[in-house]
Amino acid sequence: MHPLHNIIWQGLTTRQAHFAESCGEARRFPREVTLLSAFQEPSDQGYESLAELVGPGGTAALFLDEPHRPRRGWELIADPPLLQMVFASASIPAAPAEHSAIVDLGQSDSPEMVELATLTKPGPFASRTHELGTYLGIRRDRKLVAMAGERLKLPGHTEVSAVCTHPEHTGRGYAGILMTEAMRRILARGETPLLHVREDNVRAISLYEHLGFRTRVRLHLAVLRQI
Repeated sequence: MHPLHNIIWQGLTTRQAHFAESCGEARRFPREVTLLSAFQEPSDQGYESLAELVGPGGTAALFLDEPHRPRRGWELIADPPLLQMVFASASIPAAPAEHSAIVDLGQSDSPEMVELATLTKPGPFASRTHELGTYLGIRRDRKLVAMAGERLKLPGHTEVSAVCTHPEHTGRGYAGILMTEAMRRILARGETPLLHVREDNVRAISLYEHLGFRTRVRLHLAVLRQI
């Protein structure tokens, strides 16, 4: 089995096991952290465990190898194809030119982080998502206009996530600046950066390839609600 197979499950059973809420064959992060959930296998028992875990009306976001197939008791909210990309360059990225503009983000910044993520939709983001790892930002006139951080963690790998820029501040290279610094910190710990991106986000994929990421596999982000 590839070390990045079933990555949410691996994170919740290894380096991020302290976040895990469990029931049978299913695991999930607390809702205030992220909607990401997983099971050992996409079997009837796996979905039954997940249903008990999230409860009536509960929502879960899964990474699946194939498009979601209809399941009794579940409503599919979204199923966008994703690319899982892994850093594959032989060299460590140089320090960003605007390194001094980068600030570390934390609990006090959470409302602004949620607001920016809600506006730009980089993926599931909640009030405690910042607890998953280091989050970095750039401010202009004291306003948070760009951010990137760490989400899934498993042995030897850390995911770069929530890469987003306010629409009024795009085209200034902020995503690349923050990505490069996040990658440098991950690599300094002896880990390999990875990320997930919607397959139709051509602009972001181009940036990630420029930074040394290569596509490993195509996945599907299935956002489900129990009915």
